[in-house]
Amino acid sequence: MEPPITKQHSQVTLVECPRDAMQGWLHFIPTQQKIEYLNALLQVGFDTLDFGSFVSPKAIPQMADTKQVISKLSIGDSKTKLLAIVANLRGAEEAVIYEQIQYIGFPFSISPTFQLRNTHSSMEESVKTVEAIQELCIRYNRILVLYLSMGFGNPYGDPYNEDILLHWAEEMAGKGIRIISLADTVGIATPEQVSTAVSSLISAYPDITIGVHLHSNPENWKAKAEAAWVAGCSRFDGALKGIGGCPMAQDSLVGNMNSEWMIPYFEEKGLLTGIDKNALLKSRTIADQLFK
Repeated sequence: MEPPITKQHSQVTLVECPRDAMQGWLHFIPTQQKIEYLNALLQVGFDTLDFGSFVSPKAIPQMADTKQVISKLSIGDSKTKLLAIVANLRGAEEAVIYEQIQYIGFPFSISPTFQLRNTHSSMEESVKTVEAIQELCIRYNRILVLYLSMGFGNPYGDPYNEDILLHWAEEMAGKGIRIISLADTVGIATPEQVSTAVSSLISAYPDITIGVHLHSNPENWKAKAEAAWVAGCSRFDGALKGIGGCPMAQDSLVGNMNSEWMIPYFEEKGLLTGIDKNALLKSRTIADQLFK
């Protein structure tokens, strides 16, 4: 059952995540090809482009050229905002220097095992990192996007329940963070989990934008997306071709939710406008060449 269109649902925000698609790709994508792809995506009409990350090149070799890439992005005629992912304060300090970047994303895992694998830091250390990055974002007039990764469970046997999720959401809300995205990092969330988590957080924090970063397959994407939307979510992450996943998570990953599925789904509901279909087709053509 669909809810009535309210102010809460007046428009959907789509975040395109080519960085997530590229970071685990087996062969290195040449810098010039990344630039071509990202510039094509900047013309599609996405609200935000998760374009790259300021992380150790040893950890994520595919993102070693982010600084070279950003200098060649044609953002002057694009309405799309740039988001960069960081894994520590040093990465954030590098990212905020670039005026082109409006959003700094940090993955805070509610699975202690994954937090250690992903950022090489404990939960306690990562809380301090979040505080430091938030202070940095305020100083440089940037916005911190806090990802609650493993937000629907984990494959490591770490404790998980709704109370744990709500505890960490409250911790982050208390630090003044205004965008929190629930990440289905390994694609194990059920539509029921998505509905419960999103509705609980939106109810508890009406002044915070609650988004979802869902991983899915052709069989369950629509049920997950609809569960989030019906629960009140209006910020959705995705990637063309449904490629992506954190290489720090596990060997077998479910890809990102395919943007090409979400676009017509939300357009039909009157929740998404301004998508340039020619630019989308061009981006898809480039993606077919990059990811093969």
